[in-house]
Amino acid sequence: MWAEFIEFLIGAVTAHMITRVPFLTFPRLKTWNEQFPPHPEAVYVDAHLIQRVMHMRFFHWLSIVFALIPLVFGWFSMSYGSAAIGFGMWSVSGWLILSRLTGFLAGEEANWTKQLAMNLQLVRNRADSDESCCNLPYPVWQVTAVRCTNCGSNLLNKPRPDLGRPRSDGWIMGFVRLMITDGRPIVASEEE
Repeated sequence: MWAEFIEFLIGAVTAHMITRVPFLTFPRLKTWNEQFPPHPEAVYVDAHLIQRVMHMRFFHWLSIVFALIPLVFGWFSMSYGSAAIGFGMWSVSGWLILSRLTGFLAGEEANWTKQLAMNLQLVRNRADSDESCCNLPYPVWQVTAVRCTNCGSNLLNKPRPDLGRPRSDGWIMGFVRLMITDGRPIVASEEE
């Protein structure tokens, strides 16, 4: 009984990690983060940040493709190997695919959306126009909102999700935190 349960957990954890490979590895490469300050400092709202939001959106949806790997191996393991490991892999990867697709069909948005990128671009456009919040606007995305560092105006009330920067709390704790939160902001917006 315990052996099957442990095998199921091994399969489930393996599938969970495989489906998060694009999110946990690609954006954390050193070359991808040279233009950003280290985590958890505020990020200046510019073209690099907007592009990063779009990249994180792509990695969010790319996890469906990566979920096919444990789905197939889980199916083969259930058929020809350890059924418990295979069922763990199959159930976790199938759940990820179902949750992404049903969330999309229900209208729930991911942490990184095209709308968020457009809102950040609007903040950038307003900062460069005559309608800016102050004479020298400098919009940065802090943990809870996008603010101007010069005048303190709240420009966009949206908490910052994970942007793929290497975590300041260390590799192990950062990895565990990202596995649990799936990149969602750990704080609510100021309105909530």
